[in-house]
Amino acid sequence: MTLHDKKSVALVLGSGGARGLAHIGAIEALEERGYQITSVSGCSMGSIIAGMFCAGKLEEAKQWFLSIDKQRILQLTDFSITGNSLVKGKKIIKALQEIVPECKIESLPIPLTLVASDLLTTDEVVFRTGSLFEAIRASISIPLFFQPVQWQGRLLVDGGILNPLPLKQIQRTEGDILVAMNISGKDGLTIHQQSSDLLKLAQTMQQKRMPNMPKAIRQLGESVTNRLTAIDRAKRLSLQGTVNYVTMLDRMSDMQIQQSTLLALQLTPPDVLATMPQYAFNTFDFDKAETIIAEGYRLMNDALDSYEA
Repeated sequence: MTLHDKKSVALVLGSGGARGLAHIGAIEALEERGYQITSVSGCSMGSIIAGMFCAGKLEEAKQWFLSIDKQRILQLTDFSITGNSLVKGKKIIKALQEIVPECKIESLPIPLTLVASDLLTTDEVVFRTGSLFEAIRASISIPLFFQPVQWQGRLLVDGGILNPLPLKQIQRTEGDILVAMNISGKDGLTIHQQSSDLLKLAQTMQQKRMPNMPKAIRQLGESVTNRLTAIDRAKRLSLQGTVNYVTMLDRMSDMQIQQSTLLALQLTPPDVLATMPQYAFNTFDFDKAETIIAEGYRLMNDALDSYEA
């Protein structure tokens, strides 16, 4: 038996749309290496994966997500005729209830905490009891996309607005380790900046007419290519030439989530932190489930390697 066999884990799953499928891979990595998840907290997409796991149906949920393609995404989109959202959100909840029937959060075998945000009071709302799917529906309510949820005199939206990585809300057990999966990391911006710096260096070399210029430029070009895992990621990072109301609002939302996540990490530092860049995948890349799950598995394994070392 190794040091980490059956080590208790309090697991925190962050918000981030389709990137939240990485949580499935992260959980698989933890369990494969002998860690026992004894409590979970989550918000937004993290609340869905957390709920499926605590109900003992993660594998079934995984297979369902792997079956999703663009056509299925459209089928699950029940457009709203109200002026406050694009989608009602009832179809996605109904589909999830085919995997896990409606139940009470307090009846789940693993303690679960989900968070949402109250538009009226600007308070964080914490669910540890009550309807599982009412809590999930509130936690995933991306403003302007999903209809807000009316609950006990409150108007609830996505938990990620106030607390995209609910570290402080996790229910702890004595001797456990705090593990978090952050899927709104700033690494993507770092990659972009490094690439820009390399291109500037190449321009400087050209201006100075250094010897062996063709070979040097080629090497720099190869380095830039290697640093960007996908060309579309670079496109997402640059708003030049595409600035409009939508892109500006989206970018401001990204910045707010990143800063809120950094604050949460400073206030409650986890023992193990796996981070996925915010620009690794789009919010609605659900048709890339296999790739995202595999990336979550890799990232958590890397984080555990560092922790165990």
